[in-house]
Amino acid sequence: MNREEMWARARDNSTPWDMVIVGGGATGLGTAVDASERGYRTILVEQYDFAKGTSSRSTKLVHGGVRYLKQGDISLVREALRERGLLRQNAPHLVNDLELIVPNYTWWGGAFYGVGLKTYDVLAGRLGLAKSRILSRAETLERIPALEAKGLRSGVLYHDGQFDDARLAIHLAMTAAEHGAALLNYAPVIRLLKSKDGKIAGVAVRDAESGEEFDIRAKVVVNATGVFTDGLRRMDEPGAPPLVRPSQGVHIVLDKKFMPGKTAIMVPHTDDGRVLFVLPWHDRVIVGTTDTPVPEASIEPRPLDEEIEFLMTHAARYLKQDPTRADVLCTYAALRPLVNRGGEGSTASLSRDHTIRISDSGLVSVTGGKWTTYRHMAEDTVNKASRVGALTERPCGTKDLKIHGYHSDSGEFGHLYVYGSDAPAIAALAKAASPLAALLHPRLPYQAAEVVWAARHEMARTVEDALARRTRALLLDARAAIEAAPLVAEILARELGRDAAWRSKQIREFTELADGYLLH
Repeated sequence: MNREEMWARARDNSTPWDMVIVGGGATGLGTAVDASERGYRTILVEQYDFAKGTSSRSTKLVHGGVRYLKQGDISLVREALRERGLLRQNAPHLVNDLELIVPNYTWWGGAFYGVGLKTYDVLAGRLGLAKSRILSRAETLERIPALEAKGLRSGVLYHDGQFDDARLAIHLAMTAAEHGAALLNYAPVIRLLKSKDGKIAGVAVRDAESGEEFDIRAKVVVNATGVFTDGLRRMDEPGAPPLVRPSQGVHIVLDKKFMPGKTAIMVPHTDDGRVLFVLPWHDRVIVGTTDTPVPEASIEPRPLDEEIEFLMTHAARYLKQDPTRADVLCTYAALRPLVNRGGEGSTASLSRDHTIRISDSGLVSVTGGKWTTYRHMAEDTVNKASRVGALTERPCGTKDLKIHGYHSDSGEFGHLYVYGSDAPAIAALAKAASPLAALLHPRLPYQAAEVVWAARHEMARTVEDALARRTRALLLDARAAIEAAPLVAEILARELGRDAAWRSKQIREFTELADGYLLH
């Protein structure tokens, strides 16, 4: 996947595009995979980098949603559990089975949550993981010795999926490219193109690197811009009422010493009625999340002090060793694109189901949903968009489509397992030149070869791309990522043909960005 090649494809107007997709997050990338797999001539444009926003800052779970079961949204839970099974089947190198325990500190908790999670098992059907069961106090502490033991009565063990969100996003982009799609990062839409009768006829984009502007004409345009959905809708209809109510979710990342094992904690009822997770991930521990309504969307949301305090309080309540602010390696915030269905209720009560709206001019906007259901959202979107664009009807083939990197036993590749079948090529890069085998930082698992791979094959254009999304250095240890930035800038400058001024600017910009992921 090479950016120069992609831009060459985009400029080729010899054959009209069937579909242009705006937005390079989970929904847009899934839609590009679905459309290109069906044989539609597909192009995707993204204002920043792929998965720059919400899609790289999730709770890292592929799950049915226990809290939606609690809310009685059975259809959403059933759909999500089915999609969880399909994703694990199609990307086993990225989705693993995670054990979670609901700790019970009341006499009635074990039976109550046990029944609920048995329902979860049943809804999963043949694509389910291992069955849930009630554990004794001793069994619970044996699996999670780091759990607060005082007052603990029992636990309920259940299973869900875990994944690396940004890595899945990149592999979806590569899958779409392998099926003929063109994908452009750093290509903001500057206006919508319309025919004489007022129908959407494509988009005008700008190359954020060169400043070049050109038109991309297509039979149908899909708006998959997540929390920024309303911005593109208002390019089409200036008076369009809001469709999205953004809600902020914040996580903190701790050293694995706070919970050294491989089993996660699920807290079913926090002080504000939410579900909270304490999860092992890439040799760290993630605690999250919050649910705070925000007035408007931003590309780099920042945690509020009260959100950090909420997470620290609950981490101390359920972990034997109480973390302090100095223990937080990173804190990250993401905005959920919740669908505004009217009313002023809390965002926590809003459904995570998706919505598709088609404007009078033919703009197809899809929003809502969550990572787990991205494939189903994409199928639904392409079905509707193909009708709007009067495209030849073709069936969806993504239920059994192997995602780029598919490997049934990528555990043999060590920390490179998330690259799946690409891991041997990266290992070969490191072996061929000793500087590329060097770690980017002593506190990070990543090698210089991974930055070279990201630049050559994954369209990484900036230090942020390499440290936030192609690797997960920023989330694992923001200070270490800042310290690694000069080396990464040097590697990228060499790969991309940039000068010293570019290197200095990249280091400065990344340092400023990463500072926002630290607690001061």
